[in-house]
Amino acid sequence: MDSLTVPGNLDSLGVIASYVAEVSAAAGLDKKATYKLRLAVDEIATNIIVYGYEEAGIAGDVNLHAKIDDKSLTLSLEDTGIAFDPTQKALTQDLNQPLEMRPIGGLGIYLAIDGVDQFQYERIGECNRNILVVHRTPI
Repeated sequence: MDSLTVPGNLDSLGVIASYVAEVSAAAGLDKKATYKLRLAVDEIATNIIVYGYEEAGIAGDVNLHAKIDDKSLTLSLEDTGIAFDPTQKALTQDLNQPLEMRPIGGLGIYLAIDGVDQFQYERIGECNRNILVVHRTPI
């Protein structure tokens, strides 16, 4: 599957979403799995762009690579922004509280990790790698 490299800015989110739709279709994911993967990738990409690049005052790219095999679609996002491991960001909100009682923010990473079958983070040198895996439905 072809990779995608886009500038690390918010204007790239539409291109990223199109790429996720394309690889999801190639993997034969159903609408629900595609939606959850797109939401997860959008959340991770937005965090990379806003926190890893913009708020850190640096520029860089977001690289996406998809791999499809008999059992799953694996999509990785790589960046050279500041180190950030989403798996270490615990959900601190009580989801049973009414919305007006909850603080703003904090749910995006939860939705990203919860929306895929596997989520892994690696820091390799100066590179962050977020790996999202969605199991394919057997035909």
